[in-house]
Amino acid sequence: MPDTVILIRHAQSTFNAHYAATGLDPGHIDARLSDLGLTQVSEARERLASTPVDLVVVSPLTRALQTAHGIFGDRAIPMHVTCLHRERLESSCDVGRSPLHLATDFPQLAFDHLTDPWWHAPEGHEGPFAQEPEDVFLDRVARFRAWVAERPEPRVAVIGHGTFFRALTGRAFANAEDFVWDGWSL
Repeated sequence: MPDTVILIRHAQSTFNAHYAATGLDPGHIDARLSDLGLTQVSEARERLASTPVDLVVVSPLTRALQTAHGIFGDRAIPMHVTCLHRERLESSCDVGRSPLHLATDFPQLAFDHLTDPWWHAPEGHEGPFAQEPEDVFLDRVARFRAWVAERPEPRVAVIGHGTFFRALTGRAFANAEDFVWDGWSL
C-alpha cells in the first residue's frame, strides 16, 4: 500500500473551455489541452518539482496524458497507463482513441495492454457515444481504489478526471489541482 497518493486532475481541455463559455458539448472527442491548460501544466510542474514520486498512473485520455507528460515527463519516473480511472463517459471528450493512435502521439508510453475500445462502448450501441451507467462507473471507482491500495510503490501520483475523483474522494477538483489522498478507510 502506498504511503502517499497524490491525485491530480488534468489541466483545462478544449472541451472544458468551450463548455464553460457556452454550456454546450462541442463534440471534442478525446479533447486535448487548451492554451490555458498548457499554462496550468507548467505551473503544476513547478509546484510539484520537489515532490517525490515513485510511479505516475495516468488515464489514457489525451488531456490526462498531456498533463502527466508535462508535469513529470522530464523526471525519471515510470508511468503506467490504465483505463480503470478514465472519466465517466458522459460527454464527447470522454470518448477515447485507439491504443495505436495514442502510441503514435505518446511513443514513450505503453498502450498495448489496453483493449480497443478501452472506454465505455457497449456492443450494438448506435450514436456518437453511450453514457456509462452509474452502477458500472461506481464499480470501476471501487476497483480502482483496491488497485491503488495494492501498489507496492510508496509514493504514487495519479493523473485523472474530475467526475472520477469526485466519486473517489467526495470533493470537487479544479483543473490541474493536486490533492494528497488517504482513501483507504473509505
